[in-house]
This record gives sequence, C-alpha cells and structure tokens, in this order.
Amino acid sequence: MYFFDPHIHVASRTTDELKALAKAGCVAVGEPAFWMGFDRSGANSFYDYFRQLTEWERKRAANYGIRHYAWVGINAKEAENVAFAREVIALLPEFLERPDVLGIGEIGLNKNTRNEVATLLELIDLALKRDELMLFHTPHLEDKYAGTRMILDILRGDPRVDRNRICIDHCEEHTIRLVLDEGYWAGITLYPTTKASPQRAADMIERYGAERILVNSSADWGPSDPLAVPELMFVLRSRGHSTATIRQIVYDNPLGFFNQSRNFSFTPPEDR
Repeated sequence: MYFFDPHIHVASRTTDELKALAKAGCVAVGEPAFWMGFDRSGANSFYDYFRQLTEWERKRAANYGIRHYAWVGINAKEAENVAFAREVIALLPEFLERPDVLGIGEIGLNKNTRNEVATLLELIDLALKRDELMLFHTPHLEDKYAGTRMILDILRGDPRVDRNRICIDHCEEHTIRLVLDEGYWAGITLYPTTKASPQRAADMIERYGAERILVNSSADWGPSDPLAVPELMFVLRSRGHSTATIRQIVYDNPLGFFNQSRNFSFTPPEDR
C-alpha cells in the first residue's frame, strides 16, 4: 500500500533510509523546518537551511521516486529571541513562493514562554495574511497539555483562522480530543521516547476514528524510525482494520490536507 509520511526530517536521514522508505511504499513526504540540535548563529544560517529543504532535499527524495514537500518557519526552540526570530520571519515570503512549499511550519511552543508566544503570534499573522497552511509543534512531555491549550486559545481568538487548514501535531492521549473537538487536523507522531508508539497511535485511532488524523514518524537525528508509518499500518492490519481505513489514514488524509496548499501538485503513483 502506498503512503505519505507528512512529517519527517529528511535532512537528518541517509540515502539508504530513503531507499527503504520507497521500497515500503512511501510516495511523498512533508519536511518541516525544525531545530537542528543546536541554535543557529544568525539568520543567514536559516536562509541556507531553507535552501537545503527547498532545493537539495527535493532532489535526494526524487532519486527514489518520493515527492518531497517542505514547510518553512522558525521552530519554538529558537523563538525565544524575538528580535532574531523577526529576522528569520522576514526571509519566509521568498521561500513560501517556491514549488512544493506547503506553508509555515513547524511553529508552536516549547516551554510556553511569553517570548515564544510573541514570535508565534507574528508567524500566525504572516500565515493568515498570505493564506498559508500551518503546521504546529506542541511541546514535549510535561509542557504538552498547557502548550496545546495555549495554541488553541491563540487560534480561537483570531477570526481569520480556517481550522481545516491547520494541523496541530504531536498529539497524545491527553491532547488529541482537544484538537479534534476544535475542528483541526490532529497529527500523531510515532516516536519512541517523547511521543507515541504505533500501538498507542492505534488505540487513539480506535477511540477517535480516522477523520482528520495525520500520522507521521517525525524521524530526525535522534532515536527515531523512518519506517514508523508502515509499522503502524502493520499494527492496524493485525487488529483487523480494513484496507480502506488504513489507506484513509496514511494516504487519503495527508493528500487531502496537503492539497489545500497552492504550491501542492501530485500525480498518483498509478498514473505516473
């Protein structure tokens, strides 16, 4: 079965892993801008990183028949310095016009600070003024519930927001209902330590259904599995879920969400 991984950090993965993804049935990936394990020294570092996402990583994925889509933004870990964040935000319009750039992401909160919120408000404003899709990072572990509530409160207070054009990612058992009840897309990340296992993801899908659910590996430079999405497919199949339901979760849903971006184009693999 073909599938999308709508959130994976391809820049952190090897060509052997891209080949393995293609062999497993991956036809498209979404790569959000994120923290590279260290704080960047200046806005020019972000400029070069955005070039990498929109130029080089597209080519690497294409070598294995995988369509690569990017998101650009400043991540929550580097959003504390508001003046610096504004320099990065000023770079975004150039890249948002590039082919296969889906919108602004991943953006959100890390430690739920006042400065993180100030940066986030400016990113949201830019996205809404430009009618961009948005992909939100929610905090890890003990900060997740409060951070998710803060993001939802911010969005609820802006009448320009179209909830169908926003994904709130890294949902867990204590936050997914909040996101779905508000009408957003809910991302479930299959990550071994700080997010959800395939078994826990299957439990959430069985409780809340397949509508507006996006599952992803978020595989990066840490302990993570770029084949986490097919692992979830195996778990769902072993629990008796139909091929149609699994396809909806891993293919139809991300295709529907991505298709709202003006820069998105995709030819189904059977038509290539």
